Amino acid sequence: MDQDHNLKIGIVGPCGAGKTTLIVGLLGMGYSAKHIAQEHSYLPTMWKRLVNPDILVYLNASYEISTMRRKLDWTREEYNEQLRRLQDALQNADLVIETDRLTPKEVLQRVVEVLDDA
Repeated sequence: MDQDHNLKIGIVGPCGAGKTTLIVGLLGMGYSAKHIAQEHSYLPTMWKRLVNPDILVYLNASYEISTMRRKLDWTREEYNEQLRRLQDALQNADLVIETDRLTPKEVLQRVVEVLDDA
């Protein structure tokens, strides 16, 4: 498990998917996790250029859940634009988690299970 703590973990996903909460949990366990704001970048491979992670985790949340969690006042088109900007990261992700029906603890547990196997 100590070897896993040396992995560089990148976290991407649309606003409201749970990225910050996951990162706080991973940092608290001694992992090196970084939020990559790919959803705000027009450069499709910003995730790779900024962090070039050993493990790329993509968290996803539906438009409805994202807006509820973050109390966002955005349109479906703005949400869809974030998804478009995240396409390259999604295609290259080592782990994709749909967070709509999961608790933050369950999301963290799924990521740690993958890290333990890495």
